[in-house]
Amino acid sequence: MRRHLLGLGSLPFSPLPSSSNPVSINVDVGISLGEYVPTYRFFGADEPNYAYYPDGEALLTELGQLGNQTYFRAHNLLTTGPGFPSLKFGSTNAYTETPDGQPIYNWTVVDRIFDAYLSRGVKPYVEVGFMPLALSTHPYPYFFNFTPSSPYDAIYTGWSDPPTSYAKWGQLVYEWAAHSVARYGAAEVESWYWEVWNEPNIQYWNGTIPGFYELNDYAVDGVRRALPSARVGGPAVAGGPAGSYLGDFLDHVLNGTNYATNETGTPLDFVSFHAKGAPTYVNDSNVTGGGYVQMGIAAQLQNIDQAFDVIASYPMVKNKPIVISEDDPDGCAACITPQYGYRNGLLYPSFDAAAFVRAMDLSLKYGVNLQGTLTWAFEYDDHAYFDGFRVLSTNQVDKPILNLHRMLGKISGTRVQAMSSGQVPLESAILNSINGSMTDTGALASFNQTTNTLFIFVWHYHDDDLPKPDSQVTVKVRNLPSGDCAANLTHYRIDNQHSNSYQKWLQMGSPQDPTSQQYSELKQAGMLQTLSEPDDKKRVRIEKGEAQVDFELPIHATSLLVLQM
Repeated sequence: MRRHLLGLGSLPFSPLPSSSNPVSINVDVGISLGEYVPTYRFFGADEPNYAYYPDGEALLTELGQLGNQTYFRAHNLLTTGPGFPSLKFGSTNAYTETPDGQPIYNWTVVDRIFDAYLSRGVKPYVEVGFMPLALSTHPYPYFFNFTPSSPYDAIYTGWSDPPTSYAKWGQLVYEWAAHSVARYGAAEVESWYWEVWNEPNIQYWNGTIPGFYELNDYAVDGVRRALPSARVGGPAVAGGPAGSYLGDFLDHVLNGTNYATNETGTPLDFVSFHAKGAPTYVNDSNVTGGGYVQMGIAAQLQNIDQAFDVIASYPMVKNKPIVISEDDPDGCAACITPQYGYRNGLLYPSFDAAAFVRAMDLSLKYGVNLQGTLTWAFEYDDHAYFDGFRVLSTNQVDKPILNLHRMLGKISGTRVQAMSSGQVPLESAILNSINGSMTDTGALASFNQTTNTLFIFVWHYHDDDLPKPDSQVTVKVRNLPSGDCAANLTHYRIDNQHSNSYQKWLQMGSPQDPTSQQYSELKQAGMLQTLSEPDDKKRVRIEKGEAQVDFELPIHATSLLVLQM
């Protein structure tokens, strides 16, 4: 295991312990937990304009091929500017005004962004924001120059302020939605998500709470006037339920007076909120390099647990789809600090594996309808290889985190019971995180009756980016409907030898100007790979509906077993 500091290099720890921990995973195909929901298929970024840059187009193509319909959410779709991206900023110039205050609508850049999505099989998750300069009550300063070490609040400028006219704001959103219907067709736009603003409970909204309700009501009314069947929701708050904010918002949309229509209530087709982990950097002179990253999975799980608790308390909302429209290990994709040194290697995908499945488990616990766990990561054109940003690819070389999504995209069917002796209990992970003496070897299983295929997804996680013993995993399956037969086993793996372009890059000496041969090898290393198994391990005997598979799983590795009967 190697530690990753800012993505700029790596120093080995002491040798990995040779011992391994036995783990038993029991899969019962006869116990259904409901349909497998591909929550992984949502992505997003601050900078919308990279969608039509070369590396962005290449990555969108890959997102569109993940196996389920993918969606992309971006900030700054209404922000004023020339349409060039920079860190934490983008623009479309969709709205300006004449000298006498008459609106000018220009959808050229927005169309270019959405065309880039749709032509590559990705649908818009439309975040309605931010405030155009001509509509902002405090427009200056408006533009900013963010660097990886900038204080985060440097971004909060005139785009975060309320509009000078809520009627003009509502008409802007109407014109946008109407234009979208005219360009793409009602059936297509019906399949999108429309979510108003971003994290209004913090400085992204420099207005009052009633002011946000008014902003939301006028925007939703604008969308629905253009397309009555459009899917609208929110409120995309930061920090799970954000104290009472999520509940208060639900009270308003259910029972409050609509600012735009003066009627009771505001349409709400889905609920959204954000959940973030809390990584730290631990100084430790006993570790090579003087310290290590410690993730904070509990913070993210607490956000989800608390928000689900609020949503479940509203009978009229409980069954509506939920999208965690930012669901990440930390809170700033464009920042680079020591605690964010997990992003290039195995720690990132193993964290998301442990977090995403637990979000599904919490959905079952509360009886709510989780549909999305959105990864706020994309790419930055013209940046160094493995520079430490939270991205899915670097110079069109896919990072290990994207292979986690490829794994999850292969799963289908009905989720069935998978019990692991090595999995940290859900409540313990929420309360105490996963940073004690026990690592987390967890599992999710799904069975597709149509194709007669069993999927077993297994991860090995710990908050600490430190060496840990392997897990010696024994998977036992029962109640397969196939009786006695032989099944084909495909074993996908993300570890230091498989599906890991970062490890390959380190082995090359971390080149920033790789040769064509090196680049080809990096591209190949960035693809999802299978274990090279002997032929006798590629066939699994099923007797009386039971089967067994044994394998070792290193710390922060993930596996997907596909058993085809």
